[in-house]
Amino acid sequence: MFKLTPAAAEQVLKAAKQGGTEGMCLRLAAGRNPDGSIDYRMGFDDLTDDDIRVNSEGVEIVIAPESVPLLDQATMDYVELEPGQFHFIFLNPKDPTYRPPSDG
Repeated sequence: MFKLTPAAAEQVLKAAKQGGTEGMCLRLAAGRNPDGSIDYRMGFDDLTDDDIRVNSEGVEIVIAPESVPLLDQATMDYVELEPGQFHFIFLNPKDPTYRPPSDG
């Protein structure tokens, strides 16, 4: 199933605290773009009856059933892409644009 890295979880929890959304779930959604790549969306939200629930690194994640096939086996990380520029990224082997991280 879907998971967060410790760095991503730390940033999600920090954002929830800063935004006054502590206690809310992190909602993830995914859809296919025309080129086959995957579009990812996230935000804090309440749980609904149909949601799939996952707890990763202390963060309660909810995913609508229609997004589960695209997010299954994916990992969300929080990385410094350029000096001083941090971003959430999705590592997803189901995305044709996915490139496994290289060591070093």
